[in-house]
Amino acid sequence: MLNICGCLVHVMPEKTDSVVAAITATPGCEVHAQEDGRIVVTVEDTGDKLASDQIMDMHQIPGVLTVTLTYHHFEPLHAQDGPAMAAAPAL
Repeated sequence: MLNICGCLVHVMPEKTDSVVAAITATPGCEVHAQEDGRIVVTVEDTGDKLASDQIMDMHQIPGVLTVTLTYHHFEPLHAQDGPAMAAAPAL
């Protein structure tokens, strides 16, 4: 399965660089933008950890205030995995 989550991470502005470094060092996580204490991140399942667990782990990074799931998409990588399904962005 391909499982991708988009998140908005709010951080203490003075901790932005260290939070970005911690997220970037996490397998399956990628930082796409940052501005004024907000970081746009995508998270994918890895062989060792589900995206949902990685998102929960982000809450424990010093300086992180909130992590909000803003987008979720999953689909089978192979036809035998079943029909493709996607969730609408969280409101």
